[in-house]
Amino acid sequence: MKKYVIESYENYKEEDRLTTNNARKIEFINTVKILGEHIKKKSKILDCAAGTGVYAFYLAEQGHDVTATDITPRHIDIINKNLSNKQYDMKSAVLDATDLSVFDDDSFDVVLNMGPFYHLTTEEQRGKCIDECIRVLKNDGILVTAYIPRFYVFQYVAMNNRKYLDGALAKQLVETGVLKHSDEKCFWTDTYYSSKEEMEQLYLSKNLEIIDHFAQDGTAPMLSHQVDQWNESEFDVWCQYHYSVCREQSILGASNHVIIIGKK
Repeated sequence: MKKYVIESYENYKEEDRLTTNNARKIEFINTVKILGEHIKKKSKILDCAAGTGVYAFYLAEQGHDVTATDITPRHIDIINKNLSNKQYDMKSAVLDATDLSVFDDDSFDVVLNMGPFYHLTTEEQRGKCIDECIRVLKNDGILVTAYIPRFYVFQYVAMNNRKYLDGALAKQLVETGVLKHSDEKCFWTDTYYSSKEEMEQLYLSKNLEIIDHFAQDGTAPMLSHQVDQWNESEFDVWCQYHYSVCREQSILGASNHVIIIGKK
């Protein structure tokens, strides 16, 4: 499974995902605004699936001590290349988020788990990932986990490509939440799609106090043909609206990406 996830990201320009159009920018804009409400000044942060570093670099520029890791070598290469132009240090490494043994217990004020969780198709793998994140987190530290809602994802793929408008695929996603690279109608790579209730239960079972739960981007990616036509003023109105409703229960299940934050 790990091999296919890495191959998928090696051949995908993750560095462009949150910067190239309005529909994708909403995720970043809304997420950093809310992270800013929770992360204390000069925190020690582990971004354990940093991608090409869009959040890691932003947080480092805010004065935080950031360590950026990712399972995809290409992503870390890009981070290291971009670091050569920065006036601050950021530690980086190729690392699997299910094994953070290179870090001591209670090492970080914040752990960003914004990517690995929805590529772990077994409960055992997801448990290892969460347990490792909690282990390296200090007491009173916060764990930020991103997931993709199970009851949203079929709508997104079917609306974007009619070949995925398939009853068997819809049933598989709704009933199991699992998609594998070997599936006949695999539209991405090995992935796991969760739900609000499942994520909250997981956090509570790990003795984490849930302090926030919000939709990162809502339906904007599915409606990108409209969102990307807005001018700056119109886009700003939508961003403000999305922030105002992103914690509503009905919005959480109808978002492309969702984040749950818990305190250890």
